[in-house]
Parts: sequence; C-alpha cells; structure tokens
Amino acid sequence: MGMGFGTYIKTLLITFSAALITYNVIISANAPLKLDFPGPKNPSLNSFDSSFDPVIRLPNDRKSKLASAQKRLFHTAVTASDSVYNTWQCRVMYYWFKKFQSQPNSEMGGFTRILHSGQPDKYMDEIPTFVAQPLPSGVDQGYIVLNRPWAFVQWLEQADIKEDYILMAEPDHIIVKPIPNLSRDGHGAAFPFFYIEPKKYESTLRKYFPENKGPITQIDPIGNSPVIIAKESLKKIAPSWMNVSLGMKQDPEADKAFGWVLEMYAYAVASALHGVKNILYKDFMIQPPWDTEVGKKYIIHYTYGCDYDMKGKLTYGTIGEWRFDKRSYDKVKPPRNLTLPPPGVPESVVTLVKMVNDLI
Repeated sequence: MGMGFGTYIKTLLITFSAALITYNVIISANAPLKLDFPGPKNPSLNSFDSSFDPVIRLPNDRKSKLASAQKRLFHTAVTASDSVYNTWQCRVMYYWFKKFQSQPNSEMGGFTRILHSGQPDKYMDEIPTFVAQPLPSGVDQGYIVLNRPWAFVQWLEQADIKEDYILMAEPDHIIVKPIPNLSRDGHGAAFPFFYIEPKKYESTLRKYFPENKGPITQIDPIGNSPVIIAKESLKKIAPSWMNVSLGMKQDPEADKAFGWVLEMYAYAVASALHGVKNILYKDFMIQPPWDTEVGKKYIIHYTYGCDYDMKGKLTYGTIGEWRFDKRSYDKVKPPRNLTLPPPGVPESVVTLVKMVNDLI
C-alpha cells in the first residue's frame, strides 16, 4: 500500500503543472476517498460540504531507528517561498538553530526548509531543503499561506524523517535558547494565540467540526506554528489541515471571518478532528514589541513592526524615528549592521536586532 501511494504521489507531482488536478488520498485499505482541488470543473467543492468528514489517514511509517530513551529528538521544519523576504528570514532562522542545536537541554534534531516554489534555489547548500510543489495557479486566491499544509503533506510522505517528533516553525522565528521536547503523553505543545477564538466563531466552525465530534472547546486556540507534535500524529493531521484550509478559503463566510489567520484555524480544527490535544505553552515564544523580555522563552517571533521615538517610547501605528519591521525588507534583505534601538527600548527588541545583525 505504501509503495502504491508513493508511486501515485510521484505521478501527481509530474502532472502538477496542469491548472486543475485531482488529488487522491488513501484513507484505508477498503475505504478510498477521492478529493479534488476546488476549481471551475469542480463547482461542488466551491462551497464546503458540511457532511464531508475531512479526517484522512496517511499510511503508517516504520518506527524511527533513532528512537532514544535519553532524548526525544524533534525535527524542525519551516515552510517558505523563494522570495527575498522569506529567504533572508530562513537564513537567520537556520543560523541560530545551528547555534543552539547541540547545546545542553536541547532535543533539537534535524532541520528542513520546505521550499514550496517547486524548484531549487541558490541556498540549497546553505540550508537543508526539501523542494515541494506549489498549489496549482489560482487555487490559493492570492493567500500564499495555503501552500503550507500542501507542502507539509508532500514532505511527510516523501522525506526520510529520522526523528519521531516535528517542530513546525516559521521563517520569522529566531531561536534564543536550546529547545527541549515540550510535548507530553501524546499531546502536542503549542503556543496559544489570543486572536484564535473558536467559541466566537462556533457557527462557522461547525461546518468543519460538526457537533458529533464534540464541544467547540475541543478546538485549541492555536495555529500550526510553533507546535511540537509526534510525527505520526502530524501525518494524520496534515491532509485534513490541507482539506479544511481549501474548504474554508472557498467558503465566503469562513474566509471573511478568519482572514489572514484562516490557515491557523484550519490547523486547529484538523488537530481536533483527529483528537490530538495540545499543551498550551505560553513560554514557547515572545512577540515584540508587546512582549518586552526574553526571559524563559525559546523563540522570538517578529511578526509585528517595532516603532519607537528616540526616547525609547513605543509609537505603534505610527512610523517611529527608529524602527524595525520585517516588511521593510520584502524586496531586499536588511543592510549590514542595522542601527540598534535607542536607550529605553525593551530587551526583546534589542535582542532581536542584534541577532539579525549577527548573520546579515
């Protein structure tokens, strides 16, 4: 069965340049389920069928030969495009990953950049990379993040991943200390996001997480990153995450409700559909400028712009006399030796800029 599925995936990838493709996933030996990408030839998929159960199972992999009684190593995976914007962030991310990988208290195993541009780039030798195919043209409707779950499906099926656990991270994450395996007893470990509110959107989410699956509180307030999860659990979740993401994007109500965090809601739903609960770990990461101290946290997530006047006062919403915003470098990487923040700016922001400067 595993060989048949692998052969089919290879065939699928070869023909992936077609505008509309059929993607078949085997859920069991006697219960095949056909899943098509939404598109003009598949109008039935342009609105998500609430009776469709998106729980899909991938074939079980053999047990990892590197299981260790002393350490539960996890593989860090980061999805990215080949844009200048994503590339400089990935280079910074991998640079600091290597710094902490072998230090005491680390359970950080291998690293993979999952490049969903469909072709190699010039950083293949610098960063361990798996090249995934993008979604067909037009499927993401300009929401490039939809490529993330599809890229993970390909990587999990085709790559030889030695570790038994996966850390899903993002290009704009900087690791600031060795990370242990925070998952426990079959639960994932995930950062809770205040803006992921399943209860608030229960009526919309019930299309994807019907009442017979349990209370809406089964959906954790998380995205797919940062999350540490057992590899076998993620293999079950990933196809459902892809299906739910595509369904939500085709659903005007869900698309409007969830906006840029739609794919995060889709992962939370997929995890709940498979009964995988998550330890909500607030110390997983900080998000400057709102979080001012690194403290015991493991990751700096620099998704927000940092704007300050020269007295060190935050001027969020107004471009500051001093600023660092990753979006300022979407077409060109940051210059060498970025100017450090003025006195009074929080430690988290100072640390962030110093760590970017260390590589760039």
